[in-house]
Amino acid sequence: MCNHNFHCQTGDAIDSVAYGCSRAGNNGWLELRGMVVRTVPNRSDIPAMPDLFPITHDRAALLDVQRIIASHACAEDRFNEITGIKTIAGVSQAFVCDKIISGIITLDYRTLDEKKRTHAIETEDFPYIPTFLAFREGKAIISAYGRLPPDERPDLLMFDRCGINHPRFAGLATHIGVLLDIPTIGVTKSILCGTYRHPAPANVGDSRPLVYANREVGWVLKSREGCNPIIVAPGHRVSVNTAIEIVRHCLRGYKLPEPTRQAHIYANAVKRMYGAENHTRQR
Repeated sequence: MCNHNFHCQTGDAIDSVAYGCSRAGNNGWLELRGMVVRTVPNRSDIPAMPDLFPITHDRAALLDVQRIIASHACAEDRFNEITGIKTIAGVSQAFVCDKIISGIITLDYRTLDEKKRTHAIETEDFPYIPTFLAFREGKAIISAYGRLPPDERPDLLMFDRCGINHPRFAGLATHIGVLLDIPTIGVTKSILCGTYRHPAPANVGDSRPLVYANREVGWVLKSREGCNPIIVAPGHRVSVNTAIEIVRHCLRGYKLPEPTRQAHIYANAVKRMYGAENHTRQR
């Protein structure tokens, strides 16, 4: 269900005015880095985007933001009412010098054939702090997403980061999902928080529920023979059960599902290219 009675209707999103955003009038729409985002009408309780990506390193302030994100996360399936899931995109970050590279690869959901790829490179202005990765990587992700033409934006984003399987139920996949109000899933290689009933899943496709604070927050999934299980969790507008079915569909013989596997390869390819270009300039 949706936390705190938040009505997660398709098209609603956080009212954001930061990072070059400008209002597009009083019709409930605004422009975010060249990307039109729908706002939540008459929702004075939702902070503006600057407050959801604070520069401060004050732990109390960051915890407040994560509580806000968690309270507006939706744990029900809320996909495009007309098309459902026709496209899915993987999102992954790479790091070089003081830069964050966010790579996005959009795939046809049925065939997993590539349809579009794009990336953004942003200056890192927040340190690496475990459980607060959204504050470090989020703006680069938003920037990359904004480069996708409106008619080519995916129906769902899959991240190589946590979703609600997070100490405050506000992992990066949830944070970005709430901000953009799009369905998101998080897939990781290890458990950040929570436990599952042993033994671990032994056969490919087998899974165990991941439980944290008496709440089912995801799955421990055996994705490939000879590899440790991966962790699957919903981020926003996806249920726990649907999240694992989507990830199972995206497995193609590798440990990681195709969206995040391909996005990881892409982001690191951009990293190598960026590093080579800067090395040449410095010579």
